[in-house]
Amino acid sequence: MAVKKPVYNNESISMLKGADRVRLRPAVIFGSDGIEGCEHSVFEILSNSIDEAREGYGKEITVTRYEDLSVEVEDHGRGIPVDFNNREQRYNWELVFCEMYAGGKYNNASNGSYEYSLGLNGLGLCATQYASEYMDVDVRTGDTRYTLHFEKGENVGGLHQEPYKGKSGTKIRWKPDLSVFTDINIPLEYYLDIIKRQAIVNEGIRFVLRNQTGGKFETTEFLYQQGIVDHVRELAGEDAMTSVQFWQAERNVRDRDDKPEYKTKINVALAFSNRNHQIEYYHNSSWLEHGGAPDKAVRSAFVSQIDAYLKQTGKYNKNESKITFADVEDCLLLVISSFSNQTSYENQTKKAITNKGIQEAMTEMLRHQLEIYFIENPVEAERVGAQVLVNKRSREDAEKTRLNIKKKLTSNMDVTSRVAKFVDCRSRDVNEREIFIVEGDSALGACKQARDPDFQAIMPIRGKILNCLKADYDKIFKSEIITDLIKVLGCGVQVKSKANRDLSSFDMNLLRWNKVILCTDADFDGFQIRTLLLTMLYRLTPDLIDAGKVFIAESPLFEINTKNETYFAYTEQEKAEILKKLEGKKFTLQRSKGLGENEPDMMNLTTMNPKTRRLIKVMPTDAEQTAQMFDLLLGDNLSGRKDYIAEFGHLYLDEVDVS
Repeated sequence: MAVKKPVYNNESISMLKGADRVRLRPAVIFGSDGIEGCEHSVFEILSNSIDEAREGYGKEITVTRYEDLSVEVEDHGRGIPVDFNNREQRYNWELVFCEMYAGGKYNNASNGSYEYSLGLNGLGLCATQYASEYMDVDVRTGDTRYTLHFEKGENVGGLHQEPYKGKSGTKIRWKPDLSVFTDINIPLEYYLDIIKRQAIVNEGIRFVLRNQTGGKFETTEFLYQQGIVDHVRELAGEDAMTSVQFWQAERNVRDRDDKPEYKTKINVALAFSNRNHQIEYYHNSSWLEHGGAPDKAVRSAFVSQIDAYLKQTGKYNKNESKITFADVEDCLLLVISSFSNQTSYENQTKKAITNKGIQEAMTEMLRHQLEIYFIENPVEAERVGAQVLVNKRSREDAEKTRLNIKKKLTSNMDVTSRVAKFVDCRSRDVNEREIFIVEGDSALGACKQARDPDFQAIMPIRGKILNCLKADYDKIFKSEIITDLIKVLGCGVQVKSKANRDLSSFDMNLLRWNKVILCTDADFDGFQIRTLLLTMLYRLTPDLIDAGKVFIAESPLFEINTKNETYFAYTEQEKAEILKKLEGKKFTLQRSKGLGENEPDMMNLTTMNPKTRRLIKVMPTDAEQTAQMFDLLLGDNLSGRKDYIAEFGHLYLDEVDVS
């Protein structure tokens, strides 16, 4: 039977109305229907309270995160106007909470209610109400208290009002609707981050975060009396290269000659540091995660001005190339908080602005201030110029090294012909291929005979490899043992270093193995080689550990033979249990030999056969703790290692090798 095709005609066109405009398409307003969109809905409500406080109405904003995933924002502003609006002939609460594109911030450029505001489009409050399971509104204007209740985008019960004597303000509690967003469990970290950022760019306003856990509230407060200056001091610490600078300017600008003029205010706090770097942009107190106009201004102004200084002072070598922004960025701590009464955001999520007038004003202001700063502070200017050149030359050296490594690791030759003594397997199915990294030629011979050549490959290493936590990248990649191992793995390397980050060429999809198995003798030399191999993988390919691709082949410590059977004990406890089981019988007990001395049959049984071997998966249970322990025991932290041995060394006395 033929399936009837749907008809496409005049009646096929439909229009979303009321709450459905948001509930069925939340990503259009909030940028996503996932947790990011839900987070942005919270910011929409918070931003209204911030606009009030910045205009001088209230100095404290309280955000409460409840256990049931509802949210409450309370301010001490003038209170949202909710009563009857004669001009629109409707109640304001209907306009503000139930109509898209209704608000009090359209006339900011012509002496409106707000000089500068986060809110612009009259969308945020209404859209958040539409996207909520419920919303309760409590507005106090000084002489009247108004309350409203909404459920799933619809008002229930109308507007209630009663006489009130007390401070004005607005309190809104709502629960994002799980039928609108795919996830509404906003993590505490988001609240801490966004509220701290707002405290930074709204100096003198106290932000209080209350987090409900176990029925009790944990309170965190944020207050930056000097705003972005305090924040840059916080980032710079005690050992910054330069003092913290604060620059401020106000301009009247246009985005185009035929466009109306509007006002912009630019606040800049910066310092230079050779220890850390960070750049943050805010506009009307909204964090510009993607920058836009301010980022373009900063890139242009800092590169041109520092380049001019280096040329004027003869700091460049002959025929040396010009600096790039990456060289400046590596030592720059910069926070820009700009304001304007006319703003062009890329979209409703407000993560970038596109105002050409602001960009031009900011570029001119930064160039001028940098020029004055370098003239008035010649010592600091000298430090900045020198550090930028260090960054530039390090970057260029790293690029040369990266190209050499890439050439070394990605040859078109077959891996079996370019890595000495590597024994490949027949299978080309990555999901079953295993590689055993063994120590020495003797272990290679035993493992080669004991393996299953269909899917098990052998890679011998010659002697002890470099300690990759102590060596620099140049030395590491000159080590033939390490580069051979990386070639065999096939996935490249990850480099987590500011100066050498461009060396990274890691791609998990190019890994040629399902399991990377470290197979060393069960003695002190074997343990050290295993540790050095793990250190190499941890520093150069940490994602292999995170993905559960790295294993340790557990070798038996003891071989116990009776007339008819052979037992293997992997620990002292297992040995004791086997001996107890054999009580009264004749047996021989010997410590297991090194891998190279084992018979192939025994090697297959204990180490290589997937049905009988024991593998220990290397787990990334606590990356930070692992990093600290690697650094403590194998890094340059000599005093820390000495203290650790003094405190815990007695626990390992039985295992000390004093031979």
